[in-house]
Amino acid sequence: MHEPDLSRLAQQIKHWGRELGFAAVGIADGELSGAEAGLQAWLDRGFHGDMDYMAAHGVKRSRPAELVPGTVRIISARLDYFPPAATDPHAVLADAGAAYVSRYALGRDYHKVLRNRLQSLAEKIGAEIGEHRFRVFTDSAPVLEVELASKAGLGWRGKHTLLLNRRHGSWFFLGEIYTDLPLPVDAPETVHCGSCQACLDVCPTQAIVAPYTLDARRCISYLTIELKGSIPPELRPLLGNRIYGCDDCQLVCPWNRFAQAAALPDFGVRNGLDSAQLVDLFAWSETDFNERLAGSPIRRIGHVRWLRNIAIALGNAPPSPEIQAALGARLQHPSELVREHVAWALQRQYAGQ
Repeated sequence: MHEPDLSRLAQQIKHWGRELGFAAVGIADGELSGAEAGLQAWLDRGFHGDMDYMAAHGVKRSRPAELVPGTVRIISARLDYFPPAATDPHAVLADAGAAYVSRYALGRDYHKVLRNRLQSLAEKIGAEIGEHRFRVFTDSAPVLEVELASKAGLGWRGKHTLLLNRRHGSWFFLGEIYTDLPLPVDAPETVHCGSCQACLDVCPTQAIVAPYTLDARRCISYLTIELKGSIPPELRPLLGNRIYGCDDCQLVCPWNRFAQAAALPDFGVRNGLDSAQLVDLFAWSETDFNERLAGSPIRRIGHVRWLRNIAIALGNAPPSPEIQAALGARLQHPSELVREHVAWALQRQYAGQ
């Protein structure tokens, strides 16, 4: 294709993206050598914790053409997810008896929603120009999605390491199409964090150890979602009532004053998880967990880690007979991991913290 044709196609791709529900679509090249050294330094410091997959693919994460041979451009897409009718997150965090679930996980699993729309976009391109080589990614492969989205002009990397946009804040998902089409690229967005460090100051576990540097081993999202084993006792009190993920760095970010609510019904609240009570969720059997959370990203942590997380939140709540009874009912759970965290929580309850 000639350059004018490629330019028209690029504009058409962005138009199709908006029709499919994306807030924005941008195009970047695959040159990520500037990010490669930073990624390696982060891995060398062990900040990825038990996420061995972060190091497993070597430089493929920072070299798109090695991950998908023939790749010359990356189409990056942004999809808003903040549920419009969800209970005020600040109110949930302030209620020690309520369970805080990260806003991205209140509705349908984003992997399916995002992947289906990216696949549709790639197929629209094929219908327009014929066969082309592409591969769709939705947080499912070694991809530096924030770096690519930044290069594609969709925002800039904030000090909390998430992508920020002046008109949409950070409540959105990112997805990519690796393609062999030499489309014109978009200009990167400039950085607009200035001297603000609200995200560093608010982090409950001080996981943001420096601007743009996250020690995942201390991050509540890592601890409640990625970590398969025991949560370090010294960090447990800092989790508060957060049972799946953490949004504190986003809630405090000034740019999220301009965030847009999700336009897709897929991200609407399910199972009342925007303000559910800890005791109620702790009573779910494994069957309850699997059935009620079918199609939810939460289901991937499994019932045992679900109970582990809620036990910590119950241990952090003000002492009450109801909580003590709920914990006592799980004290002989078959899982050693659950028993350990329940015993810790009961000790906190009876000691009055």
